[in-house]
Amino acid sequence: MKKVLVTGGCGFIGSHTIVDLIENGYDVISIDNNINSDESPLAGIEKITGKKIKNYKVDLCDLKATKKVFEQEKNIEGIIHFAALKNVGESVEMPTLYFHNNMIGLVNVLECAVKYGFPQFIFSSSCSVYGNASPEDLPISESTKLQEAECPYARTKQMGEMVIRDYAKIYPQLSTIALRYFNPAGAHESTNIGESPINPSQNLVPIITEVAIGKRDKLSVHGSDYETRDGTCIRDYIHVMDIADAHTKALQYLFDKKQTTNYDVFNLGIGDGVTVLEVIQAFEKASGEKLNYAMGPRRAGDVVSIYANYSKAKEMLGWVPKRNIDDIMKSAWEWEQKRSEVTV
Repeated sequence: MKKVLVTGGCGFIGSHTIVDLIENGYDVISIDNNINSDESPLAGIEKITGKKIKNYKVDLCDLKATKKVFEQEKNIEGIIHFAALKNVGESVEMPTLYFHNNMIGLVNVLECAVKYGFPQFIFSSSCSVYGNASPEDLPISESTKLQEAECPYARTKQMGEMVIRDYAKIYPQLSTIALRYFNPAGAHESTNIGESPINPSQNLVPIITEVAIGKRDKLSVHGSDYETRDGTCIRDYIHVMDIADAHTKALQYLFDKKQTTNYDVFNLGIGDGVTVLEVIQAFEKASGEKLNYAMGPRRAGDVVSIYANYSKAKEMLGWVPKRNIDDIMKSAWEWEQKRSEVTV
């Protein structure tokens, strides 16, 4: 049983990936300082899998503390690095915080991977690296030229990929992959884990479910005058468990030594674009609830339209998304209802 270190294991995608890893025979440990989470997802993971996950509450920007984890867990064979701040709006307001946290944490983990000989490394990247892509570039493939980052968060993902690529050149023993997510959403079908950040979410799907459950007054749709079919932004929404499965497949791809270069990138999306208003309609269909929303001004840092070509992941990793926007909204609503009952 191979041991995998997941940084950000208490977070949304990290916790779901831990479930998928365990269900595929891996032993998992976590590092998460809970800056935007708590340890409750670990209890949810245990309910789903029967496995208790050890979490080191360590700030990855503290190299000394990070090294202690690697020294204690000497038989790690793979690393999946999720830990990062990810709020687009907050990154515009506090760029220094994002550059410090996201970049120093990444470099420290890479330094430890090299120093302690744990060469299999997967990076949590983002479709935001593509910037405001031209309509003729859609659907986006991995060969699409990266445009100017629309926000500091996106810049940290661009820079992170560059850092990993340079490490891979300098240290040929490293085997690295950057997975570019489009818009992860939804929840585990058990409703034992889902998206529940400590700080208020700025992601569309949890905002929708929080409005519907009464935690927020209404949803403000950011922009209604874009050149899209209904004037709202278009995104590619991918179920979090499909994203989780891609990490397991990418890791196995590295363990099986199928990689022909020691740095590679893969898009993870459903391959289709959905507007904000269409997401709202999908929620209303799945829940039977009418949503209270209003059209508002554009938001700084948003791109107009982006969705994936995932054929590379399909061909090389054997990965295909199994769920659609209806599945996403159904599971997200069931999770919201479950966690709201617990909170009450």
